This record gives sequence, C-alpha cells and structure tokens, in this order.
Amino acid sequence: MSQQSPKVVAFMLTTFVVAVVAACSGLQPESSVAGVPAHLEPGTSESLAMVAPARGVQIYECRARKKGGRYEWTFVAPEAVLYDALGHRIGRHYAGPTWEAADGSKVVAAVKERADATTRGAIPWLLLTARPADASGSAGAFAGVTSIQRIHTVGGVAPEAGCTQAASGRVARVAYTADYRFYVGKRSRSAAAGVRRR
Repeated sequence: MSQQSPKVVAFMLTTFVVAVVAACSGLQPESSVAGVPAHLEPGTSESLAMVAPARGVQIYECRARKKGGRYEWTFVAPEAVLYDALGHRIGRHYAGPTWEAADGSKVVAAVKERADATTRGAIPWLLLTARPADASGSAGAFAGVTSIQRIHTVGGVAPEAGCTQAASGRVARVAYTADYRFYVGKRSRSAAAGVRRR
C-alpha cells in the first residue's frame, strides 16, 4: 500500500470532517427552535420560509360581558411592524389577523394551537393556519404561506384593572414584541426556487 503525502491526508481528513458536520446538521430540521412545544410545530410537509420579529401593541377595549353584567378588557386587534434580521421594516401586522409584506402580499390566519408564554405577563405562543388574504397571495413575500408561529412573546397582555362601567369604551394599547415564523408547503418553496433560478 502506497503512502499518501501529508497534504493529501490532511485534505482527506478535512473533507471527511466537513461531510460529517454537514450530515449531522441535516438531522436538525431548519424549522425547529429550542423550547417550542411539539404541538406548535407545523406539519412535516411545511418548511420555514421567513422569520420576522415584530414590535407593536395589542389593542384592548373595555366592554360589558355578554353575560353577567361585568366589564372586562376585550381583545380588539394587533398593530405591529414586522422587521427582518437586520432591523429593516418589511411589513405590518394588523386586524384580521393579517400580515402584510411591503410588496403588498398578505395572509390572514386562524389560531390552531396555543401554549403559555415562557415569559411572565406575555401573550401566548401560537400556531396559526394561514391563507391568502386576497388574489395577491399568489405572488410576493407571503406567497404560499400555510402556517405562522408566534413565539418569544414579551408583554401584550390585557391590563389587570381599570375596566369598569365608568370606563366602558376605553381603549388600552399594550406594548409587545414577538417573533413570527412563516412556513410554506415544501412543494411551493421548491417551485418558487425553480422560478428564481430561471
């Protein structure tokens, strides 16, 4: 058996290590985040397309309960700005609930699952089922979005006091932050990638 030069051996070892690291990293789904409950994970047919940190308010109004005659803070809508990883504004989040990208594409969603936040006094973490808000859903940043995760929430819960008959109609805007993670069907993502490569 012929001996290999030290340079060839070093190259072979480096190649092997890189291959092993790449293979191991492939075992961790790109969509997974430490601490997210399993029931908040999207389906296996979906993959992560975008992460958008949000900063804004959860809006509540003091209203009478339908039963009992008491008054309580009732959730009305979110109002937040969506950012990219560099802090650039890329869209907004508002009533619907609706997520609208700067390019005009938008989705609406309904809660599928929820879990208590890991931070005290924070709104719950959610998994939402999404669909296009209108015909623009076939193109743009939010094209093909099928699920949205809301995680890493801070703040946003309704006030504990101050809602009485005398305060009926009063609005409270409670600051919050969260990460919104947008998922698309794997086929949609592959098709989109194919279009971009042309």
